[in-house]
Amino acid sequence: MHAPALTITEIYPSIQGESSFAGQPCTFIRLTACDLRCAWCDTVYAFTEGRKQSIEDILAEVRDLGVPLVELTGGEPLLQKQTIPLMQRLLDEGYTVLLETGGHISVADVPPGVHRIVDVKCPGSGEAGRMHWANLDRLTPRDEVKFVIASREDFDYARDVTATHDLARRCAAVHFSPAWGLVSPADLASWILEARLPVRLQLQQHKYIWEPAARRV
Repeated sequence: MHAPALTITEIYPSIQGESSFAGQPCTFIRLTACDLRCAWCDTVYAFTEGRKQSIEDILAEVRDLGVPLVELTGGEPLLQKQTIPLMQRLLDEGYTVLLETGGHISVADVPPGVHRIVDVKCPGSGEAGRMHWANLDRLTPRDEVKFVIASREDFDYARDVTATHDLARRCAAVHFSPAWGLVSPADLASWILEARLPVRLQLQQHKYIWEPAARRV
């Protein structure tokens, strides 16, 4: 009998560009497929590319890279059921595990040791109506929330969601990230300061270190 497999777009080491772990060396496991189509998506190649790999093969590749911080991203990692046991195996081997998820699929089954980074889609994404709001009630002080801001309307939306769900108190960090090429970091910084929000301005560090369209960074 064949071991259950996941479809993986790429596994590579880089500098973590987002979240509270930004700036740290990190191994990225990018899973294939996504059922959202965000207007500003910068990883459309992960919708269809990829190859089947067993959990054992993935773990061997991660071990060879030798980086203690690992992030599962996509695509949407939670579309593949074997993502859950993969995260548990990584935890069992002593890795610090991050999960970046689009927020529209329940995180209830994610192993409790994982740092869940939940992306709340704003109106500018075109996918705000897909949010699984119960995910915000499941957040713990280990978890983080990200809003990608593509306009002032998106900022106002993110500000209201942050307040309504008391996100600044509920989780480790709330990140407001300017959509690349749509909102300037300076404008978003000004809006945050004017509103006196308890959030973090998040810039995608990898897009400043390397070319913005570069892959495997």
